[in-house]
Amino acid sequence: MTQAEDEAFEAYVGDQLDAVERRLSAITLTAANPFLAEAAEHIIAAGGKRFRPMLVAVTSQLGPQPNDAAAQIAAVVVELTHVASLYHDDVMDDAALRRGVPSANAAYGNSTAIMVGDWLFARASNQVATLGNDFVRMQADTFAELVTGQIDEMRGPQPGHDAMLHYLNVVAGKTGALIRTSAVFGAMTSGASREVLDALAQFGMQIGVVFQLADDLMDIMSDDSGKAPGTDLREGVSTLPTLMLAASEDSDDDELKSLIAGDLADDDVLARTLAMLRANHVIEEARADIVQRAELARKQLDLLPDGAATRALSRLCDEVVSRSN
Repeated sequence: MTQAEDEAFEAYVGDQLDAVERRLSAITLTAANPFLAEAAEHIIAAGGKRFRPMLVAVTSQLGPQPNDAAAQIAAVVVELTHVASLYHDDVMDDAALRRGVPSANAAYGNSTAIMVGDWLFARASNQVATLGNDFVRMQADTFAELVTGQIDEMRGPQPGHDAMLHYLNVVAGKTGALIRTSAVFGAMTSGASREVLDALAQFGMQIGVVFQLADDLMDIMSDDSGKAPGTDLREGVSTLPTLMLAASEDSDDDELKSLIAGDLADDDVLARTLAMLRANHVIEEARADIVQRAELARKQLDLLPDGAATRALSRLCDEVVSRSN
């Protein structure tokens, strides 16, 4: 019976995500001119994991009064917010690829990408207003956390501050906050109790950090992640493996440290650095850290009601970890 319930629940989530896709496409059609509609659709149409809308759909069944229409709007809000942040991130990072296609800044220029990102944020605000003040307040607070995380990343750790703690705080702000809000939004649309909302907030933040740590590891390990491998290395962005490497006292790591600290503009040098990092002990250490954090997230599920939605969240912990393998 449990397997049948889980399969039926998976089908339900799939139907919800299909409805969210239709709503996202409809929103881009509200743009004032065809060029804006095209630019706004550019990254949305490229697809992506839709991790945040999926979380909304799953947690929307954890309260006593599920409301599919409200959950779909909440899912649209978090995805629009996420996509808008990608437009801005790609300008800041001078990225060439996003989700396997040319980034918006590469396709349309930096100024257009920034303005389209702003337009998408505005559309998210318009949608969240239909859900009520509590949703608006949480969305605004989440947006502030996201921006703060981005600024902290730009500034880097300040003198005397722990680089690893700084990195984890950045990850919590840039990624964890919106994933946390996605988990809570879904449950809010179904009238879930405060205890459930609090547990989901903890789960969402923790699994959001795991999601980003795994994503950062994919930048090193995967040649099929939707962006050029080694992008973070080339841009000098610190991630879990490189921070672990920096803290290593093993003299065998000195050559790799020097390469990472040097100029990686040359493709051959970047490829050599990537190969050495992939073979280094810090990769397995980073994977072990990710697994441990995922288990801490899973423990929050003990506070949720038994059922297909909670089991889906538990499986999600394993799926997020598998991205780092």
